[in-house]
Amino acid sequence: MKEKSSMNATHASTSPAFFSVWDLHAYYGESYIVQGVSLNIHEGEILALLGRNGAGKTSTLRAIARVDSPELREGEIWLDHQPLHTMKAYQAARAGLSLVPEDRRIIPGLSVEENLKLAQLSPSKGWSIDRIFELFPRLGERRHQEGITLSGGEQQMLAIGRALARDIKLLLLDEPYEGLAPIIVKEIERTLREIKALGITTIIVEQNAIAALKLADRAVILDMGQIVFDGLASEVLEDEELRQTYLAI
Repeated sequence: MKEKSSMNATHASTSPAFFSVWDLHAYYGESYIVQGVSLNIHEGEILALLGRNGAGKTSTLRAIARVDSPELREGEIWLDHQPLHTMKAYQAARAGLSLVPEDRRIIPGLSVEENLKLAQLSPSKGWSIDRIFELFPRLGERRHQEGITLSGGEQQMLAIGRALARDIKLLLLDEPYEGLAPIIVKEIERTLREIKALGITTIIVEQNAIAALKLADRAVILDMGQIVFDGLASEVLEDEELRQTYLAI
């Protein structure tokens, strides 16, 4: 079994990487959840952030996104030379970070098109609504339908489309396949491959580890809030002992 530590990562403020996290420590109250996570991602890469339930994957993603919880108490987060660790969530979003949370957070009372327009209210160089509908024809067919009445898969498309409507530099996806039928998972996979082909830098947290690994360039595995592997996604796919030990697959 191969194990690699992230602790050889260079300091984020001097790293050539497009996106860097350095020695991240985050807490829920007094519960120490993210314990010294460091990672680098180059522009256009897709990173699969994996681990068992409770390993700290979503907490790491939320800390990166600068949401209210968990509380970031130590560490640096750099996106395209901008210090996200000094920012609030809305400032990080304006700097080009976009989180698609597991619950999707479609706004009630607004149509599909209105949900997308809302994402463009602040000055935006993101995708046009027509371009989003080209990527997701099903959303175009339902542009006047209330967003929360869509199927789970369609809501996931809308959540991703809403992220693309902003001036995005880093896309964070939390469990994009959660609760979806296999046929819809295939459709979301197709969409994510198209996003990858466009060179959008992405971190994906996903319990369906095999699907995430097939999409990703690199993988980081967390265990108890710490990195136990940082390497190529293909290495994880080829290492059965590593998968069984940390992913139970």
